[in-house]
Amino acid sequence: MRSSNFLLRIAAALGVAFISLPIAATLMRVSWSSFISDCFEARHALWLTLLTSAASTFLALLIGIPLAWYLSHGDPRITSRLRPLVLSPLVLPPTVIGLALLHAYGRSGSLGSPLYQATGWSMPFTIWAVICVGAYVGIPYVALVVENGLNSIARDIEESAEIEGAGTSQILRLVTLPITRNNIRTGALLAWARASGEFGATIMFAGSLPGVTQTMTTLIYQELEIDPEAANSYSALMLIIGMVIVFSQRKRIRSALFN
Repeated sequence: MRSSNFLLRIAAALGVAFISLPIAATLMRVSWSSFISDCFEARHALWLTLLTSAASTFLALLIGIPLAWYLSHGDPRITSRLRPLVLSPLVLPPTVIGLALLHAYGRSGSLGSPLYQATGWSMPFTIWAVICVGAYVGIPYVALVVENGLNSIARDIEESAEIEGAGTSQILRLVTLPITRNNIRTGALLAWARASGEFGATIMFAGSLPGVTQTMTTLIYQELEIDPEAANSYSALMLIIGMVIVFSQRKRIRSALFN
């Protein structure tokens, strides 16, 4: 028994080292004397990342919460087939997502073509494309985490409210959403993290136009060949932001995912 515990601890330590080593190696490569000035140079990309990821998260919540409710309360014969579709962005390669969005919303896309012909406006390579990508990859996180919270609610609570005469919208607003608020916050956090860190789909669907669609991830990729020290500083900045959020919200994340 003791030998098994020892081996498990060794395996866990190797797992921690495997995850933490690249983070530590990146931080060790940063030129901290120029870190502040480097980050100041990236202020436009950082602002665009924060703005678009916040908008993407809002859109993901707007779509993901109703999806989660239906997945939890809908006809199981339908939801069992719908759930894999909703969660598919989690497993699709980012380049495939970018290409799929072009096929759907590009100038010659299924929806993009009639929209362009009617208005002369095209979504790709605009700030709206960045938001669209972020929402697309973020919705599954909201749907997955919020559905988990909805499934943990005792059905008799909602049934009691229904017996008292409350409608579906009232039950959702006054009972269901308050109980699952921790799941909603966690889903929003995961959606935001996914949106702010997306690269492959963003570069294909939105490009990397400075001041227009250039986010921190696309800027890091660009600077990697031009100015590696700046790329290291930008990477460290995103690491710090991400780690601060994860550590400050770790209890809520654990509760929402493993309630």
